[in-house]
Amino acid sequence: MKRLATIMIIAGLFAGGCAKKQAVEQKETTAQAQQEAKAPEPPVQKPEPKLEFKTVYFDLDSYELKDEYRKILSVISVALRGKPSVTIRLEGHCDERGTIEYNLALGEKRANAVKGYLVNLGTSGAAFKTTSYGKERPAALGHDEASWAKNRRVEFIIEKQ
Repeated sequence: MKRLATIMIIAGLFAGGCAKKQAVEQKETTAQAQQEAKAPEPPVQKPEPKLEFKTVYFDLDSYELKDEYRKILSVISVALRGKPSVTIRLEGHCDERGTIEYNLALGEKRANAVKGYLVNLGTSGAAFKTTSYGKERPAALGHDEASWAKNRRVEFIIEKQ
């Protein structure tokens, strides 16, 4: 009997100790939840939109910008004004007709026409490098007007964003 009573007393002490421990843990959890509820959430930072550029196309033997591309370049200029660290390479291209020298010069004029227009709109000229590939890197390999039209272009290559 004494043994049974001793076992019951010990069991009661353990049960009481566990209950106190659970109550303390519950209070700590409740206090922590209240603290977390009061803490302001950090501001959500939206990722900066990635700059995207459209290819500018030209007519045969021309480096004059078409009106549709002037509008696109205006939007690009506004986007670039807030990004002084961006560096872009403007690559001028031509179709396969004409000599190597003529097409290299025409490709350079096309790249400079795009750069000049962007600079006139207020974009920093330091943001741009120009190069010409002439007819050496065609976008379309066909030998017809549809292919040639795709090759008379200036492409934007983002070197540093």
